Amino acid sequence: MTDNTATDNTELRDFERMLAEVFTSGDDHRIGDVIEFDRSLWATLSELGLARLTGDEATGGSGAGWTEAALLLTAAGAGAAAVPVAENDLLAGWLLTTAGLEGGDGVRTAAVLDADGGARFVPWARDVDSIVVLWQDAGRTWRVAEISRAQVELTEAVNLASEPRDHIRVDVSALSGAEVPASLAEEFRYRGALARTLSSVGAMDRILGLVVEHVTARVQFGRPLGKFQAVQALVSEIAAESALARAAADAAVAAAVDNGFGSSTTRFAVAAAASCTGHAAAVVTRNAHQALGAIGFTMEHELHRHANRVLSWRNEFGTVASWDAELLEAAVAAGDVWTLVTE
Repeated sequence: MTDNTATDNTELRDFERMLAEVFTSGDDHRIGDVIEFDRSLWATLSELGLARLTGDEATGGSGAGWTEAALLLTAAGAGAAAVPVAENDLLAGWLLTTAGLEGGDGVRTAAVLDADGGARFVPWARDVDSIVVLWQDAGRTWRVAEISRAQVELTEAVNLASEPRDHIRVDVSALSGAEVPASLAEEFRYRGALARTLSSVGAMDRILGLVVEHVTARVQFGRPLGKFQAVQALVSEIAAESALARAAADAAVAAAVDNGFGSSTTRFAVAAAASCTGHAAAVVTRNAHQALGAIGFTMEHELHRHANRVLSWRNEFGTVASWDAELLEAAVAAGDVWTLVTE
C-alpha cells in the first residue's frame, strides 16, 4: 500500500464516521403517513457540501466522485433519510453538467419524459424547487432542460414506503433545452439503479443490526433468542445476503470509477448489483420479520422504515426481473460466463 493510498483510506474512514453522525434512524414515521422531506437535514447536508457532493467545485459542488457518493448513499439508506440525495446530485446535477447548463439554486429531482411529456413515479417532485428533464424532441434529438416546479402538472403518489413518487406532465413544446447524446437516457437508468442499490445496502445493514440487537436482548424459554439454532439460521442468512449485496455494489462502484457508465463492464456490474440487491431484499425483510416477531410489525419499531424502502427501491430504475434478464442476455452473448464475471 502506498502512502497516498493510506492517506486516501484514512480520509474515507473519517468521511464515513462523519456521515454516521449526520444520519440517524430516529425518525418517528408512522405506517401509511406520507414521508415528509426533511428540510432540516437537507440544510445540514448543504452546509457540509454533501447535497452536491460530486458536482464541480467551480459550480458550487464538492468535487468528489462515486467512491464518496457510495458512502453517502449507504449512510443515507441506513438512516432512512428523507432527502433526495441521489436525485439532486447524481441525476439532476449530472444532467445539467453534461448538458453544459448552470442551473439555478434550490433542491432538484430528475426525470426522463415519454413522448407525451409525462413521467411516472418521480422521486420527491412535489417537494423540489425544480425538475431537470431529459426527453426526445420531434426530431428524435435528446435534450435536457431545468424547469421550475410551478411549470409542472403534478399528480401526487407514493411508493410502498410512503415516499413521494409523483406523476408529472410537462409541455415539451414550450421547452428548448440543450442537445445531449442519446446515450444519456440509458446512463440515467444505470446511475439511478446503482444509487438505489447503495441506499438499499445501507438499509439492509441497519436491518441486520436491529435483528442482532433484538435476538441478543430478547429472552425466551430462559435464554436469548440468538441461542436458538433456527433463529441463528435466520440471522446468518440476513448477514450473508447483505454481504453479497454490498460486495456486488462495491464492485459496481469500482467499475464506474475505473471505466465510466458507458462501459459494458460497468453496466454488467450495475446489473449484477441491482439483481443481487433486489433478491437479497426479499430474504432480508422476510427473515427480519420472522426474527423480530410481532414487534417488527408495529408502528413504534423502526423495521418498517427500512424494510418497506428496500422492497420499494428494488423496483425503481428497473425491476429485479429486468436486471436478471439483462444478466442472462450478457451471459449468453459472452459464451464464457467465468470470463464475464472475472474480467
